[in-house]
Amino acid sequence: MRTTTPHTTSNRRSIRGRWSRLGSVSVATAALLLAGFGAAGHAAAAPAAPAKSTAGKVTWSRACATPRKGRMACKALRVTGGTTAFQKAEARTDGVTPRAADASAPSGYGPGDLQSAYGLTSAAASRGSGETIAIVDAYDDPNAEADLATYRSHYGLSSCTTANGCFRKVGQTGSATSLPTADSGWAQEISLDLDMASATCPNCALLLVEAKSSSMADLGTAVNRAVTLGAKFVSNSYGGGESSSDASYDTSYFKHPGVAITVSAGDSGYGAEYPASSQYVTAVGGTALSADSSGRGWTEKVWSTSSTEGTGSGCSAYDTKPSWQTDTGCAKRAVSDVSAVADPATGVSVYDSYGVTAGWYTFGGTSASAPLIAGVYALAGAPSTSSYPAKFPYAAAGTSSLNDVTSGSNGTCATAYLCTARAGYDGPTGLGTPQGLTAFTG
Repeated sequence: MRTTTPHTTSNRRSIRGRWSRLGSVSVATAALLLAGFGAAGHAAAAPAAPAKSTAGKVTWSRACATPRKGRMACKALRVTGGTTAFQKAEARTDGVTPRAADASAPSGYGPGDLQSAYGLTSAAASRGSGETIAIVDAYDDPNAEADLATYRSHYGLSSCTTANGCFRKVGQTGSATSLPTADSGWAQEISLDLDMASATCPNCALLLVEAKSSSMADLGTAVNRAVTLGAKFVSNSYGGGESSSDASYDTSYFKHPGVAITVSAGDSGYGAEYPASSQYVTAVGGTALSADSSGRGWTEKVWSTSSTEGTGSGCSAYDTKPSWQTDTGCAKRAVSDVSAVADPATGVSVYDSYGVTAGWYTFGGTSASAPLIAGVYALAGAPSTSSYPAKFPYAAAGTSSLNDVTSGSNGTCATAYLCTARAGYDGPTGLGTPQGLTAFTG
């Protein structure tokens, strides 16, 4: 019988580390428990029917039900079956067939993998202290702090609790006691967001601001609350249809100079969503991330399962194009700016216990990429007071500070680069994915 390796910093190994030793390490020395996920449904509205990924035949469900008009949807996608890229890489290393997953251990990428993939290993170990990343979501996750503690302990990250001042949870009014109604779908989103911010910036403090509903007005109020409480980095993993009200929302909720605000580009393929299309935010698209034998150790392509399942992108119908965006095929705001892993088939590990079987799950969606990028901004340090950090990556376009993603498409469109990857800027992956901090410093 195989045994579980103790969860300490000294003996954790990333997929990248395991891949680099293929062929030189005896499979007899492998002692990693191939991981899993639970399959319980959540206690709120039923999710959409599982979608199937062509990469590894992974299936997943949306954590949040499709909202009614005027509401935002969270972008978390929870894997419900199949074999993830993480499991496949573990099996190749250990020389065994991937075993059926359960909820006892992770089945997706962890902090070591994500830091390796994006050139963050050294920075994550030494930077981030004194910075606060705010996570803005709707409704309450009663188990947020406890679930976060399990994730961080498993991966050898430092404790982040209310007691030690690292973690804080408030409602949109700023009260720590008057919190919204709990919702298990959004609770999964919250777990994903907190875990991804921890993965990229483990030394950062975390501020969870819970809106009382999924309306743009309440979520926007929560964004403003995060900023007034001192957060210089604010992650938003939700979105909805654009409207003629977006310009006023921009001014009311997202125009915060000196604050890096990241927003998920969406999970429904080609088509711009709000607030990713706000001129003041960093719109974060999604990739499929796999370990390989290259010098980097990883490869990426556009995340797309079908024309309606994949990273969002597009040309806004309403929002003004920011001055730093110079693509010529979209007169208004183009989405995305940058990107990171989002494909559920190459998903990330998350610990969650509210409304589901308590345990480890694998998640994808641009809900994973937005907080990951917020963590990169935080590692880079506080932005200058008059800056709009969405501009920063554009100064590094075409340099080694970004991994240019050049393959894949998330649908069909009249202006090809808005839905198809190419060298340089494109809609699905923006300017590319992080390679260190330079592109996120300004």
